[in-house]
Amino acid sequence: MRGIRFNGLMVCACGIAWACTFTDGVASADPPNVLVILADDLGFSDVGCYGGEIDTPHVDRLAAGGLRFTQGYNTARCWPSRAALLTGFYAQAIHRDSLPGGDGGANGVRPAWARLLPELLKPAGYRSYHSGKWHVDGDPRQQGFDRSLDINSAGQNNYFDALGIVEDGKAIPVANDFYTTTAVGDHAIRCLADHARAYAGTPFFQYVAFTSPHFPLHAPQKLVEKYRERYRAGWNAIRLARERQLLARGIVMPPFAPVEEDVGPPYDTSQVLAILGQREVNRPLPWNALTGDQQDFQATKMAIHAAIVDAMDQQIGLILDQLQAMNAFENTLVLFASDNGASAEIMIRGEGHAAAALLGSRKTFLCLGPGWSSCANTPFRRHKTWVHEGGIATPWILHWPNGIAAWGELRHQPVHFVDVAPTVLHLAGVSLPKAYGGQPMPPMQGRSFAKALSDSASPVHDTLWWCHEGHRAVRVGDWKLVAAKNTPWELYNCATDRCETIDLATKDSARTVELLAAWNKVADECRELAAAHGP
Repeated sequence: MRGIRFNGLMVCACGIAWACTFTDGVASADPPNVLVILADDLGFSDVGCYGGEIDTPHVDRLAAGGLRFTQGYNTARCWPSRAALLTGFYAQAIHRDSLPGGDGGANGVRPAWARLLPELLKPAGYRSYHSGKWHVDGDPRQQGFDRSLDINSAGQNNYFDALGIVEDGKAIPVANDFYTTTAVGDHAIRCLADHARAYAGTPFFQYVAFTSPHFPLHAPQKLVEKYRERYRAGWNAIRLARERQLLARGIVMPPFAPVEEDVGPPYDTSQVLAILGQREVNRPLPWNALTGDQQDFQATKMAIHAAIVDAMDQQIGLILDQLQAMNAFENTLVLFASDNGASAEIMIRGEGHAAAALLGSRKTFLCLGPGWSSCANTPFRRHKTWVHEGGIATPWILHWPNGIAAWGELRHQPVHFVDVAPTVLHLAGVSLPKAYGGQPMPPMQGRSFAKALSDSASPVHDTLWWCHEGHRAVRVGDWKLVAAKNTPWELYNCATDRCETIDLATKDSARTVELLAAWNKVADECRELAAAHGP
């Protein structure tokens, strides 16, 4: 039965307890299952329900039957986002990203008290499954996950090779038709099917972390052919079409940001460009300024990117079919998001790049680059690693038939990955233990957005904060202070200028000082947590 209205939540008892969800005065004692679907390097407007032209009917289906948050945020990079999502803390507070003058990063180790969400859910009876990219410290199966398909760094360099992918600690067998996106979906479906057979009636947490559409641009040629002609109009025309869709749907309002033609990849590309040749360009130049050969090459790259997203959406559809087959669809909270914005990077890893090979095949190694990344992140500025909106804004879709009565509505409250863990715990009725491993557990930095599921005006945050590779930002209410590495602070009013086009830092210097103090306050809090509760 679909859509009994969700009006509120109440924890039934102290400590570990089920959540009682009240729907029109009728309480349901069933805690929700949770399915988190995380894309990798997906742009804000890449999926159809956020204005994109890529075919994503299954993601769009989730949006049509649930909610789209227009101001959902990640951390601008893969590993800090995953740490924040699974712990409820900013990555800098738990040694998973660094602050100026501090340590932490991709190889940082969390303190003992910074437990992952599946560990916290386990005392409430949840079984947890991980399928896909990990990029968190430690073994998933030692941190609350009962099963894991773990794609490590080597496994991210080739969609057509199973090297670097292990299932429950064992390398998976090589198959001639192997494709990483399909392997992730298959594993998630097997976990759900086995759960239905062996643990019927027990709630589950399923974390599906696709590597799609992260580089390299690898996709089945049949899907690439589907999109081959779609992008010949170029990134300027596609960006304009996406802006019109976003405006028509009320997701983002003008003024829209112009393409920053002087902003290229975040890292040096000189050696890579020498290998890729003159067809590759490391700036988002006007499409009509490219040669015909460059246009053909670039249009093909975006066709491959679209094919990767399409393949991921197909797997999402199969996962949703499995939920329905096991009668879990109605009471499963589904969250779909991306770990950061689309990437302007241009690099070559893995097996290298063979210039004569069919583009999108195993022997090629291509990246989206700043031209199409600027399009994928429409209508915002910058890319992955930056903390301007293009780097941190994500599609954010929530679907839960038993808990969300709104069909296809928008929510404009800002929410952040640090909010996912406290929200899931809230809905499951789980309270944090006071200590873990002999260390006191501080309150999570994230906040539950459970009330926003039924109330479009319910606030979630006073302050949101970012720091990555010297890029910094803080948002207090509608005001955002942001600075790229080694550049002055910029100030924007997100209520009237979400796309960061009019810098008010000089005009409103008092507010600039106020927000800088807010940034420093959270930074100091992260330093204190990291220092006082070290590993």
